[in-house]
Amino acid sequence: MSDAHNEQSFIRTPKQLIAVVAGFFLVIVIGIILLVSFVTTDKLEGAGTQSLGEEAVAARLRPVAEEGFTLVDANAPKVLQAGDAVYTAVCAACHSAGVAGAPKVGAAGDWTARLSQGYDTLVKHAIEGIRAMPAKGGNPDLDNLEVERAVVYMANQSGAKFKEPAAPAVQAAAPAAGTPAEAAAAPAAQNAATAAPVAGTPALAPASAPTPAPAAALAVASADTGKTLYNSACVACHGAGIAGAPKLADKAAWAPRIQQGTAVLYDHAIKGFQGKAGVMPPKGGASAPDADVKAAVDFMVASAR
Repeated sequence: MSDAHNEQSFIRTPKQLIAVVAGFFLVIVIGIILLVSFVTTDKLEGAGTQSLGEEAVAARLRPVAEEGFTLVDANAPKVLQAGDAVYTAVCAACHSAGVAGAPKVGAAGDWTARLSQGYDTLVKHAIEGIRAMPAKGGNPDLDNLEVERAVVYMANQSGAKFKEPAAPAVQAAAPAAGTPAEAAAAPAAQNAATAAPVAGTPALAPASAPTPAPAAALAVASADTGKTLYNSACVACHGAGIAGAPKLADKAAWAPRIQQGTAVLYDHAIKGFQGKAGVMPPKGGASAPDADVKAAVDFMVASAR
């Protein structure tokens, strides 16, 4: 017979079997006790442990102004943008892809005829607008110098060698006060204006609170705002149906857009949209508030109904 049949187990009696089983469970119990003791007695620290500490909370509550931001002086001179910044924010909507016949930046062939007109003509057309090109690219808040810088940037990227327009000279601030007599008269006039009424003079009745404008007046104001923005920015494409834009008062072209709902129209007008039907730059390339853009959408929708 083989050796395997000759081997015998070390557990020969029931008592030995009970002792082995008890010892097995004892080892498990001791292991659990040691594990619990380790977890409860040792202090473990990791990422986020101090997130509720006083210093961490104070850092999160620190005013935003202390984190590298500076206050802007409303009376300070306007900081004019560089040409590439103006191009990215305003001009790229059309000139990066050649929308509505706009010469693409970097395509020398598109710019040959324009450059032959001369620098002054290019700047004049950019500031005043021409054909599908809205005045100042649809952003009336741009300074003329910012527009000139954008023209030079695009032209030089497309083969021209125009010189960067010089920044205007900073004018000296006017003196805070005039002559000594005027300086002395100013506080006196202010004091006289705020003085108490003379005895015996009837007190002026408090001014009545302004009457809130009726809903009809607000609606008219919104329509005027929308029409103004349309004439300054939207007309460049929606006036002639350029780049797939539905023409103003074209009911057939506006019908599928109106079916999408007002919320979708607002979203596409504010954020921009590019699809099979055409290309819509964000806010038509303007920097108008969202409320004005919505008013312009309402104006165009109303004209198509």
